[in-house]
Amino acid sequence: MVFELNDLTTGYADKHGVKTISSHLNAQLPQGKLTCMLGPNGAGKSTLLRTMAAFQPALEGQIIIDGKPLATYSMQELAQKISIVLTDSPKNMNMTVEEVVSLGRSPYTGFWGKMHDADWKAVHDSLALIGIEDFRHRRLSSLSDGERQKVMIAKSITQETPLIFLDEPTAFLDYPSKVRTMLLLHRLTRELGKTVFLSTHDMEHALWIADEIWLLDRERGLTTGTPQQLSESGQIGDYFDCKDMTYLPSERRFAVTLPE
Repeated sequence: MVFELNDLTTGYADKHGVKTISSHLNAQLPQGKLTCMLGPNGAGKSTLLRTMAAFQPALEGQIIIDGKPLATYSMQELAQKISIVLTDSPKNMNMTVEEVVSLGRSPYTGFWGKMHDADWKAVHDSLALIGIEDFRHRRLSSLSDGERQKVMIAKSITQETPLIFLDEPTAFLDYPSKVRTMLLLHRLTRELGKTVFLSTHDMEHALWIADEIWLLDRERGLTTGTPQQLSESGQIGDYFDCKDMTYLPSERRFAVTLPE
């Protein structure tokens, strides 16, 4: 499935008028790959992700899915193209893992939400793939942050969309859980052929695990490429270097200068 940004401008309306966040963005998501979007705070990552997910309209330009503008898709059609994992905790923490994951079938179960054998199979297959079938009857309130994140990823798999978008999926996780989550998302591209796109502040994890990187900030706009390409060209340093932190391309990490 082809997903591309075509001269896209993002932003939103407020009481002072229209506020532009990013302008003239052009890119295409590589199919069946893990793409990570990096950028400093205030760069517009969340606004771009929300626009790509149709949570808010583009100010100018278009997002194209399989040759068709995003704005022309119905909500049900989009729900069969894109699944979204946000950083917000589920509102009903009394739901069981199985109940939450089954919500991923809502684009297919009709008005009454009746689950059939094929829907339950999709639920249980997702639980098994993520490795959380043993606690499918536990309530979300009893799970750790990392376990809850796995539940939400399983829900997105159950939705059976070719695209999975995630907003800061490792934000509240400890270091080992961050690594495991990133490796899990990478595995989904290889085993299921999913196209996975996420925003993150975990730069070094992204640079080691992602297939492609999107660099975004307000001054430079959007730059895309493989981690190796962006490292060797010096563009990662252009986006993030400061007096206390320098990117080391050969090691794909940042060196911090401590005060004397």
